[in-house]
Amino acid sequence: MQQTMAIIEKQRSLGSVQFLPVNLFASVMGISGLSLAWREANKLFGTSTVIADISGIVAIVMFIVLSVGYIFKWALYPEKVKNEFMHPISGNFFGSITVAMLLLSSVVGHYNEVFGQVIWIIGTVLTLVLSYVFVARLLNGNHEPGNIVPALLVPVVGTLDISVAGGTMPFPWAHEINLMSLAIGGIIALVFFTLILYRLIHQAPLPAGLVPSMMIMIAPFEVGFLGLTNLQQRIDSFGSILFYFGLFLFIVLFFKVFKKTIPFSASWWAVSFPMAALSNAALKYALFVDSWLLIAISGLLLALLSIVLVILFVRTLQNLFNGKLLRG
Repeated sequence: MQQTMAIIEKQRSLGSVQFLPVNLFASVMGISGLSLAWREANKLFGTSTVIADISGIVAIVMFIVLSVGYIFKWALYPEKVKNEFMHPISGNFFGSITVAMLLLSSVVGHYNEVFGQVIWIIGTVLTLVLSYVFVARLLNGNHEPGNIVPALLVPVVGTLDISVAGGTMPFPWAHEINLMSLAIGGIIALVFFTLILYRLIHQAPLPAGLVPSMMIMIAPFEVGFLGLTNLQQRIDSFGSILFYFGLFLFIVLFFKVFKKTIPFSASWWAVSFPMAALSNAALKYALFVDSWLLIAISGLLLALLSIVLVILFVRTLQNLFNGKLLRG
């Protein structure tokens, strides 16, 4: 009886699943990207695939745990899930669930090709549906200019990830799906990027809690680069332009985002996937172009990504066990 009470008390001290934030799925995106980056590093530097395997397993386990947790939240507190989905800012992070599935399809595909393909198909369908829902919702009008934030890009970048994960899918229809996804994601991302840039320049600065999400702005360029090169199986001038602009934007945003004055929360995971996309793009570019500078840049970005994700992972576990993560 005492043991049961102790377990219940411990669960209460951790918080409630009703406060599980959907943006925590961004952690799966980042760690999956880390796994894929270290696998690319194996080709470029000849490094072991151990880190890729470990981070891949961590990403899979985290996705399962978060999915179970969020299903419980949906079953027990449906109104909270509905409010989160309809929220003009946090609602965009539902796209992190489908993007996580697309990235996991690549992670799983290294071990089981058929299972990876099944996950990619499911992720593709859900991503396209979600993109339609969010774009249609925006076109209803009457949106506050202050809600035009970088998170707006998350569901859109998801369509670009379809071609990143599915560029080599063997299905006869996959090529057209990948082209369509690049078209949808590329054009809408360009429009949204312009709107977000206008808002950041002409309106009040983002609240501290949303500052880490500024890093999402590099994602369309680096994910677009990866999707385009996966589809074409080569790097052309347009792909190079995407990569280098994303790299430039990362340097600009790095010093705006990584500040000690910004308190840690689950929103910090927003930096993980954009940095992972940049790291993967740099490694892929360095493999294509025999340049010591690109090789050095790709190594530096991979090291930085690894350090940042370890810190985010440890800080998140600390917040979970001290009760801050799942508190309202």
